[in-house]
Amino acid sequence: MLLLQAPITPFDWQRLLWADAPPLFLLEVLMRCVITYLLTLAALRVTGRRGVRQLSIFELSIILALGSAAGDAMFYDDVPLTHVAVVFAAVSGLYLLFNRLTEWFPRFSDWLEGAPVLLVEDGEVNIPNFRRQNLTQKELFGELRQRQVEHLGQVRRAYIEATGDVSVYFCEDADVRPGLPIWPERLQQERRRVEEAGQHACCQCGHVLELARGTARPCPVCRADAWVPACTTRRQA
Repeated sequence: MLLLQAPITPFDWQRLLWADAPPLFLLEVLMRCVITYLLTLAALRVTGRRGVRQLSIFELSIILALGSAAGDAMFYDDVPLTHVAVVFAAVSGLYLLFNRLTEWFPRFSDWLEGAPVLLVEDGEVNIPNFRRQNLTQKELFGELRQRQVEHLGQVRRAYIEATGDVSVYFCEDADVRPGLPIWPERLQQERRRVEEAGQHACCQCGHVLELARGTARPCPVCRADAWVPACTTRRQA
């Protein structure tokens, strides 16, 4: 256990409220807050409007770096403001440099921020792509439900973007096919053995098959063995 430089008295209000700093130091803290806040605003202006929307991994790292520099400078008396200004200038410069590099070298952009990934294609989950993402089926279906998707047969294509957003392209009404219902209460009705003959959707990938009553078989696409009756409802915007 590390030895303390000085014994600590619990509930020492002098230490809790003032420490060893004179009361006038509060005015310096106020000045530090104003200066670092203005530096933060200036840096966010450099990042543009994307900085206030859904953040990419790179943009989040910028915000965390600026937040650390700003927070320390606001109330630590041994952090010179000149050093903080250099940090803000360097981080903003890196942001501009990396933005240019992502424009000139698309592969660098994909490595830095990630590329869009196809998750749903023609009413079925692209299992190889889906398994490579840090994403659960519950999260994917939740994103689709927020876009008024009732079943996968309504979805022509769905991508997860570099920001983590899910972009969805819908089928025309005439092209809607039977698909896996994504309402939680419908998914809870999954069965290993089909109770009624008809079109059934795999509960994992959404592949649809015509199955006879009493059938128990794995999905030919993903090898899962749970099925629910397929849904044919057209999308209501």
